[in-house]
Amino acid sequence: MRQKITGFHLDEENDWVADLECGHTQHVRHAPPWQNRPWVISEKGRTEHVGMPLYCKKCDRE
Repeated sequence: MRQKITGFHLDEENDWVADLECGHTQHVRHAPPWQNRPWVISEKGRTEHVGMPLYCKKCDRE
C-alpha cells in the first residue's frame, strides 16, 4: 500500500528514515546500486519528497 511521506528522521546509525502518514516508518537510504535515492542526502531533496507516496510493506502485511 502506498502512503504519503510526512517527514524524515535519522536512525541510530545515521541512516535516513521516512515517516509515513500511516504511522509506520521506512528507511530511504542512498546506497547505489541497490537503492538509488540521491535526493535523500540533501535537506532540499527530502523537503521536496514530503507528501510523495512511498510503498509501505507493513500496511500490506496488516
